[in-house]
Amino acid sequence: MVMADRPEVETASAPVTALTVVGLAESMLNGLARVPFRRPWQGGNGLLGNLGQSVTRQAIRSFMGYSMGLPIEEFRSMEKILDDLCRVVMPPFVGFADGVEIKSDTINGVPGIWCRAKASSDAYVDDDEQRRAIGATVLYLHGGGYIGTSPSMYSAFASSLVRLTGCEVFIADYRMAPEFPFPAGVLDAADVYQGLLGRGVDAEHLIVAGDSGGGGLATSLIAYLHDRGIDEPAALALFSPEIDLDLNHPSVTENAAHDILPWSVPVTPYLHGVQPDDARVSAVYEEPDPSWHPPTFVCWGADEMFRDGIREYAERLEKAGVRVRAMEEPGMFHVFPILMPWAEASKRVFREIGDLARREVTPDPAAEQTH
Repeated sequence: MVMADRPEVETASAPVTALTVVGLAESMLNGLARVPFRRPWQGGNGLLGNLGQSVTRQAIRSFMGYSMGLPIEEFRSMEKILDDLCRVVMPPFVGFADGVEIKSDTINGVPGIWCRAKASSDAYVDDDEQRRAIGATVLYLHGGGYIGTSPSMYSAFASSLVRLTGCEVFIADYRMAPEFPFPAGVLDAADVYQGLLGRGVDAEHLIVAGDSGGGGLATSLIAYLHDRGIDEPAALALFSPEIDLDLNHPSVTENAAHDILPWSVPVTPYLHGVQPDDARVSAVYEEPDPSWHPPTFVCWGADEMFRDGIREYAERLEKAGVRVRAMEEPGMFHVFPILMPWAEASKRVFREIGDLARREVTPDPAAEQTH
């Protein structure tokens, strides 16, 4: 269920939506036309790498800049069109590229999609001995600055996680701002987490992961679970997490010209009156409990606006005694492993994620395939 399909969410009329999509196309084309004038060949990643990074940066920046200027009903209508497109394109793509199947499900009242290896399904493998066991489960909270995107838009990245880790991945379709500000998304994530436990998934075989706003939501979920005495997951994996909504670090301005994020990052719709330095929404201010906090992997780009806040978060975890694997990749922008999976920096991240799953999560010999 994309946000536009929720009964509480308003959408634009068909003619206005059509004009919105046309405007998006024009904005993207205008942005890409600027690439040759920004010396896209410069950088430390080789000619093709530099060109790919420049084109990706400008395309995403144009998309986000245009989207952030839309009325919310037009934004939701455009988002639904993109989601519908991903629902058509992604299943055959990930089936061919990663050998992954996508299925819709609702866990504890929260919709979402499963990404599982076809080799683990009896629909594709008849012989029990040849069927691949699912060793662990990933609860993935998609990014989008707490306000946008959908599980279907993340199915390609989630399928890569399935292939790299041997896990199954559930991408939760949590409620987002401004229609549903904090703590709606956290409560949805907690409902899914407890729903998975209720279905027989052991916390020792469960990884919580997320990127950008979804990464921030993942840290809020960890704090929520800790406060309520719920078993911690086996590991936490974060990709450029948005975990400092105070936005008061030098990198916010220093890297504004290099990142894909808009120079004015919107956080007010999600906070809805909550102070940005509240540890429930900004994990950089949290005092982690090393006796409970799960081992954590976190990566980010040296050229992203959230860099300093994520650095501080990783240092805080390490000083508290939490096992942390932190990766800062030079020359990379926000959520680079998702936007540029072909880059060498992204490949290093993927190898680390595979190691995390093998190191921190004990395969469950009794894993069910009908969670």
